[in-house]
Amino acid sequence: MTTTADLLAPDTAMGAVTLRVGDLDRMIAYYRDAVTLDVIAQQGDSAVLGRGGVPAVVLQHAPELKNPEPRSAGLFHTAILFESEAALAAAVYSVATRFPQSFTGSSDHLVSKAFYFDDPEHNGVELYWDRDRTEWSWTHGQIEMGTVFLDPNGFLQEHLSPETVADPRVGGASVGHVHLSVGDVARARDFYVDSLGFEATIAYGSSALFVSAGGYHHHMAMNVWNSKGAGRRQPALGLGQVEIVLPDADGVAAADERLRGRGLQTANDGLQVTVSDPWDNTILLKPAV
Repeated sequence: MTTTADLLAPDTAMGAVTLRVGDLDRMIAYYRDAVTLDVIAQQGDSAVLGRGGVPAVVLQHAPELKNPEPRSAGLFHTAILFESEAALAAAVYSVATRFPQSFTGSSDHLVSKAFYFDDPEHNGVELYWDRDRTEWSWTHGQIEMGTVFLDPNGFLQEHLSPETVADPRVGGASVGHVHLSVGDVARARDFYVDSLGFEATIAYGSSALFVSAGGYHHHMAMNVWNSKGAGRRQPALGLGQVEIVLPDADGVAAADERLRGRGLQTANDGLQVTVSDPWDNTILLKPAV
């Protein structure tokens, strides 16, 4: 039986997603000029981008690496959460204007409104806004989410203004959730729920699993839509690591103990803990600063 001691703290949040990239300048331009994140730091072969000093994307130049093999495990998308529909509209308009070919779709998910893109190196990007939690519905312990058509032009007409077109950096933006491609959903549940301590919020049979802490609709998701049966990842461009931010060092230590108790190898430097999931996706657990 799962107890609260087996779970990540309710105020757990997602941190930055690290991407290994082939063309650092072009990728900085995409996340800075199109997605409208700020360059927080840049030194040598890496750059950190985010809003309000909060990192969202870390780009690491790795020109020696090749693109990942088709149907391999890795990143499905990084989802950037905006504080308002106006802020989301500003970012969507910015990406659509500067990189129009990168748009891949949009949906009203009942809990959120989301727009999807591919960055220049084919990493999935979701830009979204959450409805208030009082508007979410739960049935038998599962969050009710859907995929309802969302007209991007109608959304922009309703929420875009001349002011946000001129200055699209409206309010805060941070990583709301991270969606992974994995080889097997049951193994993903074993790692992310039974070992790491997320709670399952919705399951789509053997094809996808959504998990969270504290009743959020999802902090992470894993699917096999493009990667069923995938094994461990080989070094390649794309996902470097996913950060999960726990409220304090005690939470990190408890997670480390739980993972090791499940027979998983972790690296603990006294502050942060690193662990690999079954597909060699690197997960970094860190305390909130």
